[in-house]
Amino acid sequence: MIPFFPRQIATKAIYVYVIALASVSVVYFRFVMPFWRMGLGLLFVVGFFLFTSTWSQEWVQTPEKQFVGGLFGWAVGLRLLWVVASYFFYNEVLGNPFEYSAADSMGYHEEAEWLASEPWNVAWTYYFGPYATGISDVGYPLYLTLIYKIFGPYVIIPRFIKCLLSAWMCVLIYKLSARTFGESVGRMAGIMCCLMPNLIIYCGYHLKETEMLFLEVAFLERMDYIMRSREYNFRNIIAPIILAGSLFFFRTVLGAVAVFSFVSALVFSNTPMMKQGGRRAMLIGWSALALVFAAGTTALNEIEMYWEERVSNVEDKREQQTSRGNQWAQYATGTVMAPMVVALPFSTMVQTEGQENQITKHGGNYVRNFMAFFAFLAIFEALRQKKWRSFALIGVFTIGYLGVISISGYSNAERFLLPGLPGLIMMWAYGVSEMKAKSYKLLTPWCAVVVLMEVAWAFFKLGSRGLF
Repeated sequence: MIPFFPRQIATKAIYVYVIALASVSVVYFRFVMPFWRMGLGLLFVVGFFLFTSTWSQEWVQTPEKQFVGGLFGWAVGLRLLWVVASYFFYNEVLGNPFEYSAADSMGYHEEAEWLASEPWNVAWTYYFGPYATGISDVGYPLYLTLIYKIFGPYVIIPRFIKCLLSAWMCVLIYKLSARTFGESVGRMAGIMCCLMPNLIIYCGYHLKETEMLFLEVAFLERMDYIMRSREYNFRNIIAPIILAGSLFFFRTVLGAVAVFSFVSALVFSNTPMMKQGGRRAMLIGWSALALVFAAGTTALNEIEMYWEERVSNVEDKREQQTSRGNQWAQYATGTVMAPMVVALPFSTMVQTEGQENQITKHGGNYVRNFMAFFAFLAIFEALRQKKWRSFALIGVFTIGYLGVISISGYSNAERFLLPGLPGLIMMWAYGVSEMKAKSYKLLTPWCAVVVLMEVAWAFFKLGSRGLF
């Protein structure tokens, strides 16, 4: 077992990024990214791989409290640095503190600003009254309204809070991974989460993703805790139920996957609690009943609507993409995208109109593309060593969610794939720890695949817009 992220892998990942970026830039020279965006991507990639390697080696013997404190402190510091820098950058370039093409984020802010100036009953009627359209997206604007009522409608305050929640999530990922895969793997996963570029960048957006991912990881961590515990009380059991229910108020499908993973883990897990058949049946029945009451019939109706309209949703999404100039989007079907979902989204390394946010995140998306090798390795080793029952909760949630997204119209949409990232990070860390000489030999061919992946995606992106 490898207890840290090897330096030779980190170095190889950086070289592959430079080769991929250079290849795309030469082949599609007319659409080359500005140099400062290349520099930002290089900073993210080098920072992720080198610091993951360095810290995972230096902190492997650090006492737990000291490690957790250092992890949380660095995570907060990196996120605050990005939030402040991006706040002033967007103000300077765009005239407001919101990212390029800020539609949802601007809408959340304006809606919360309005509701914060009204009595609470106005917000309650607006979201849950007779004319409400559903609960799938009311959690974040309600949360934002509360923040604005307390502190005023200052954009920077929620982003500071995002930094704290995202850093706390890193600690939760460490705890969950350490219990599931072992202490050294847990530390690697926590460090990767701390340094993951996309998670840092989202703290500077006025979007719901940071809070949603925190609730998701908190649910997984609490659920895993009670499954491995020999002592049960109402507080321990109710926590994951409330957290799973809260996900319905951010993204209905995510809440449904949480329930599915909840029940699946109870059925398949071999943890101490699950060896008691009567208690298992009682807990499943009680938890399912509680979740039905917590989520309500509105959420269940929304799940049914998502399922019944899944085909038309995909077709509508493809038609919208094609009408906007994405002529080849019709070929990105679930059959094509599902086998690649662990490696998605592809990295946008060319300058295309309206893609500024994706270009900003191209370094983070490259990290996902490269590290997908270790996610595949983690799945293989879990099955080969027959440990998959112990990893059922994380595996079912991550693969289940990504599977749902892969058959939707959003299979390469970075925002919709983001909830799968925490689980993937834990799988990366486990895959690294289980790497052997034979599997390491496969990494070089994978590097070639990653370069081809980035060049092919640039071809697809430009070609689908009729730019060559």
